[in-house]
Amino acid sequence: MSVDTPTGTRTGFSAELWEQITPSFEAILAHPFLAGIVDASLEPERFVYFIEQDAMYLRAYSRALSYTAGHAERPADTVLFTSSASRAIAVEQGMHAELLQGFGVDPSAPALTALSPSGALYVNAILRHTAAGPFSQAVASVLACFWIYAEVGKVLIEQGSSDPRYQRWIDTYGDPAFAATVDGVLELVDRLGTEVGDAERERMAAIFRQGCRMEWMFWDAAWRGETWPIEI
Repeated sequence: MSVDTPTGTRTGFSAELWEQITPSFEAILAHPFLAGIVDASLEPERFVYFIEQDAMYLRAYSRALSYTAGHAERPADTVLFTSSASRAIAVEQGMHAELLQGFGVDPSAPALTALSPSGALYVNAILRHTAAGPFSQAVASVLACFWIYAEVGKVLIEQGSSDPRYQRWIDTYGDPAFAATVDGVLELVDRLGTEVGDAERERMAAIFRQGCRMEWMFWDAAWRGETWPIEI
């Protein structure tokens, strides 16, 4: 079995996973938040909201990657996720600050200091799976962020944006180190697919499908400026 994605043809377990989430991926590509980035119609405040939320999300994602590394038995697998964790922090400290400054926002004094309901749901899910393990389920939990961003990025790079600030964000998808990391994670997923039983494969698939849905929710939260319905 082989399945085509924007970044190439996949086979093995990863092909099965992608086939299952294709409707979610198509919904992500069609979302007005991403469409607004491409045609430069997205209101700046919505993008700023997204960047500030993403900075908080990546802090948690970095911890999730470290937890995942802790479950690995092979040294190469440990290196793959520990190095990814350090890059997640570097993105937060570098690119996010640059993007916020481009919109006239002081990155040291963000307007948002708490995750949205959708962001909190996503963070809690990945931290729960990656802290508890096993390794296969931890990998499935962090996979959506890796893979969806890579595939969305390929599409956006081809389309571009007339707003240089949005184009700067799109350009980050062209990082060869990120592409190599995603390839490495997908190779690992295919390997795990041959090592675990049918029940564990289905559990991994369910976790991955959930992550893809929450990727859509994260962008949708930025589009809507999602807030908590009550304050405590």
